[in-house]
Amino acid sequence: MRHLILALLLASLPTISAYAQRGRGAGGGVPASPQQTAPVDLTGYWVSVVSEDWRYRMLTPPKGDVGGIPLNAEGRTIANAWDPAKDEAAGNQCKAYGAPAIMRTPGRLRISWQDDSTLKIETDAGRQTRLLHFGTSGEPGPPSLQGFSRAEWEPHGGGFGRPAVSGSLKVTTRNLTEGYFRKNGVPYSAGAVLTEYFDLLGEPDGSQWLVVKAIVDDPTYLTASPITSSNFRKQPDRSGWDPQPCSAR
Repeated sequence: MRHLILALLLASLPTISAYAQRGRGAGGGVPASPQQTAPVDLTGYWVSVVSEDWRYRMLTPPKGDVGGIPLNAEGRTIANAWDPAKDEAAGNQCKAYGAPAIMRTPGRLRISWQDDSTLKIETDAGRQTRLLHFGTSGEPGPPSLQGFSRAEWEPHGGGFGRPAVSGSLKVTTRNLTEGYFRKNGVPYSAGAVLTEYFDLLGEPDGSQWLVVKAIVDDPTYLTASPITSSNFRKQPDRSGWDPQPCSAR
């Protein structure tokens, strides 16, 4: 029995070594980059498919309609005071296009690698760009609509010397400026923290779907943390990619 166990362990060594080298890099010295170790490929063009909250996402809801967002009293006061003309005059047309809201905005995404440690998400709605920094890459700058995002891969499957068969992308975003969940002034504060999980799904017909689950923690204006799930279907090319400026209405 001991000889059998030893033989099995020896047989598994090449697989374990190959998996370990994937994390260290082909030379066994320099660690492989997040791009090289990505368990899934999120790059390409994606179009949003709105299958829920249609009246909040496809249209601008009326002032005071905050359904689905657990605002506290202070948050409701701000929502009830929404004035798009005032936002336009102050140059704040993009307040509903920040990181906690942009993935819920109907439109298209273009995802690419800016470098081997930074994933870039561009939106045609509002012409926004999000940079997702892996590891220690990047440093927070001044607060902004898209904030500063730290990303990490969460592999699924594998183990015991076998490579991961799939995985999720987890993204945590802080360092935001105050913005709106929706165009009708439903607010989130500059202290909000956005946590997202990006999952890639395949259909029998060969189509690919990107599902983005988002959780927003904001004790300033919220009584609970809303959770949303947004769906995107992969496109074969850039057809339909049509960047448009922000709109406050």
